[in-house]
Parts: sequence; structure tokens; C-alpha cells
Amino acid sequence: MTATDHQPHAIIIGSGFGGLAAAIRLSAKGWRVTVLEKLDSPGGRAYVYKQDGFTFDAGPTIITAPYLLEELWASAGARLSDDVDLRPIDPFYTIRFDDGDVIRCVADLDGMRKEVERIAPEDVDGFDRFVKASKDIYDVAFTELADQPFNDFLSVVKAAPDLIRLKGYRSVFSVVSDYFTNHKLRVAFSFHPLLIGGNPLTTTAYYCLIAHLERLHLVHFAMGGTGALVKAMVNLLERKGGSIRYNAQIESILVKSGHTSGVRLTSGEVVDGDIVVSNADAATTYRSLLKDHPRRRWTDRKLARANYSMSLFVWYFGTNRRYDDVYHHMMILGPRYEQLLTDIFKRKILAKDFSLYLHRPTMTDSSLAPDGCDTFYVLAPVPHLDSGTDWMTQAEPYRTAIEKRLEETVLPGLSASIVTSHMLTPIDFQDRLLSYKGAAFSLEPQLFQSAWFRPHNRSEEVEGLYLVGAGTHPGAGLPGVISSAKVVSDQVPDADVFRKMRATSPT
Repeated sequence: MTATDHQPHAIIIGSGFGGLAAAIRLSAKGWRVTVLEKLDSPGGRAYVYKQDGFTFDAGPTIITAPYLLEELWASAGARLSDDVDLRPIDPFYTIRFDDGDVIRCVADLDGMRKEVERIAPEDVDGFDRFVKASKDIYDVAFTELADQPFNDFLSVVKAAPDLIRLKGYRSVFSVVSDYFTNHKLRVAFSFHPLLIGGNPLTTTAYYCLIAHLERLHLVHFAMGGTGALVKAMVNLLERKGGSIRYNAQIESILVKSGHTSGVRLTSGEVVDGDIVVSNADAATTYRSLLKDHPRRRWTDRKLARANYSMSLFVWYFGTNRRYDDVYHHMMILGPRYEQLLTDIFKRKILAKDFSLYLHRPTMTDSSLAPDGCDTFYVLAPVPHLDSGTDWMTQAEPYRTAIEKRLEETVLPGLSASIVTSHMLTPIDFQDRLLSYKGAAFSLEPQLFQSAWFRPHNRSEEVEGLYLVGAGTHPGAGLPGVISSAKVVSDQVPDADVFRKMRATSPT
């Protein structure tokens, strides 16, 4: 018998940021950790595609709150800066409106105030008041609540006075409109929920905190791409003794006497474990991986009736030339805002117009493309699969329309410059990432789908099952999923304590 046989075993389903962060934290607490990943490489939504000499980050590209990563590394007795080269990006991003006007979203408060004044001098005072309101929300909703477990309804009752005081019962767009009269500024300061799968017209105003979060901690880029951060997390986990198995898809979570006992893979192999931490989509965890176990709260009916985030159409492409006047992060907006959001989230139709996020990482790191070339990805928020869109026939026409829009606006001569191309549609989110309805960010972050109302980090259905990632508290986005791992870790005892508890248990 080896020393590791005495260690309690934690199984982590999925190697997204939440799963890897949980694995690192549990390894640091003395657990033997095995990460089981469906794909052939780590990252989940942060998977990396390498094609024709180009490197494409499949998922997140904006890193905020790097202190959460520093805390993660510190929990394992290491330093983030030894493993990852994070560079601040300023401006954070630029926003190009349909009429060609551009707002530079900068870190410096005076610089941002000048941008507001250039667009609408009458809104400068409103901007200053919004900055204060964003900080007030951040101090409560992020600093105080993001890493709290919300396991019981009393936690909601305790948070209610702040919710009312900070207008969290209203939407982001509604609250932003209190401070700005100019429509462009209302858009510029309210679009942020889209970064985590939320509709600015319905997402709780608590997400106005993102403006302060960005300014306080800045927006960063990992040299080598976001995939370099994933690789560093894997290396850190392995240094702590954890392991990852790839091409290991889970068929079911096993339950014995009301407690998790491990998982069964689609190959039929059973992997025994003392606890299971699921970084799989929350709805998939309950609907598929626990389909044979009776559930009290997260029934198939409840999950089917919940509101889910939009999906994404993502086109990765490389060019045989550089576009040096195109910024690293760029929002290219279409002619509609509220109406387009309604089409995506409520009407669930694939509109002919779109708003785009264009990512050009080679502005900051030229190693991600061959010499003299540029790496890009462009994404468009689209309805999830309840729209009924036939992506098998619509993907290429939609891509062509996006290419035409980019060529007309910021990438002249694009069609003649493309040398490599790859697409993801909502079908990929469903089939490749096993995301229910092909939703890119799991449950939509509405008020009554947040905190206690969201699937809990410590499962309400099965003892020994924990959830991390976008579908649990505190929600999607890199800060959210990294925080979810801390919430889980704080609720799991050290390995030595768990072993003693198991030894004295009557079962």
C-alpha cells in the first residue's frame, strides 16, 4: 500500500478554470486529486486551437482581478509571477459604434472622463456619480459576497438590505440610464453583462460592479494567450501531486447511501472517489450525470424552465498581413442595441444584424501568428439552441456576413488576406462542451438565478458532490469561476481531518 492510498481522493470533472482551480486548492489541502477531462487537452471553454502556425484561444481573453490568481498560487505555496507573464492592457478595449465613432475605455479616471465629455458633456456629472455607485456595489457584491457559499436562504435575507439599497433588483441598463442621458454612453457602460452571458436589460444591477473591478485591478493579457494560463495551472497542479486524464468522458456520478462514491466513464471504467467536484455545466451535471438519482430541487422540469445565457458564434481566422491600426480588444457595434438584445434573449431569433467582439492578440504577443501575420477571433452573441436555428446550413452564411461587416469597418481587404479559418457554433457548445441548450455561460445571471437561487457550490442533492464553474455561485467570467473554487475549498475539510472523520464514522 502506497502513501497515496491513505489520502482521501477528490475527483474533478472537467479541466476548465473552475475545475483546475479547485484541483489546485484541494491538492494543497492534502487531497489526492484526479481531474477527468472529456477533451484531448485542458481548458474546457479555454481550450487552445493551433492551426497552420496560428494559436487561437477558444474562450476567455480578458483577465480581470488577477489577485484571485495570485491567491490561488499562494494557496499552493507558489507565486503566479514565476509561472505566468500577465501584462496590463490600456485602454481595456475600444468600442466602435455603428456611425464610426469610437470610445477608448481607459484606466485613468480623468482620461475616461474626457472620453465621456467628448461624447456628451452633459453626462460628465452622471459619470462621476456612476463611478461611485459602481464602487459601492463592488464593495458589497464582490468583496463581501462573491466568495460566500449561500447554502441557506438566511444568507439571502441577510443580503436583502444591501440589495435594496444598491438597486440590485433593477437591471444594469436601467440603473446605467439613471446616470447617462446619451444612448452611446448608456451602451458603453451597460454592455458588460454580455461578457458573462447576461442580458443588460434583465441582469441584476449588481453587475455594474464590473466597471469598478476593471479600473481597480485593470484588464490583463497572459503572454502566450489565455492557454498559457491554463498550462501554468496544470503544471502547478502536477507539482502538487495532482493528475489529469484526457479523453475521459463521464457517464454518471455514482451515489452510495446518499453520498458520492465516484464516477463511471463512458468506457465503463469506474473511478472511486471520496468527493466529486463537477466543473461540468450545472444543468448537465444534474440532468445527465445524476439522471438516475432522484433529485428534490434541480429536477429536469426545473432546469428546463430556467433561463439560460445566450450562446456564441465564434470565428477564428488568421491573415497573411498585419492590421496594426486594429486594437487588441475591440467591440464593433451594430445599428441596434435594446432590440438586438431582445432578439437574442427573448425572441430567440438569429437577427441579420449583429454586434461583435474582435480579438487581435498579436497586437500584444506576435508569437501567436507566423511572422508578418495576425491572429484574430470574432464572436457574435446569438440565441441558444431553443431558437431552432439550423447551424449546419446557417453557419457559413453567418460567417460570410461577419466577414463582410469586418471588411467594411476595420479590416479592409480581409477576404483576400485570410489564410486559415475555424468556426464554433451553439452546436459545438452543446456537443463538444456538453452545455445544456448550447448556452455559452450556463444559467443567465438574473436576480432570481443568483446566489442562493443558483445551483449551490455544495450540492443540495447529494452529499460529497460540489459544483464549480459558470453555472454555480458566484457565476460566469474568470473572477467568478476562480472564486467558485475557493467557495468549494472552504467547505471541504483538510485531508487529515476528512480521514479522521471517515475513520470514526459508523458507516
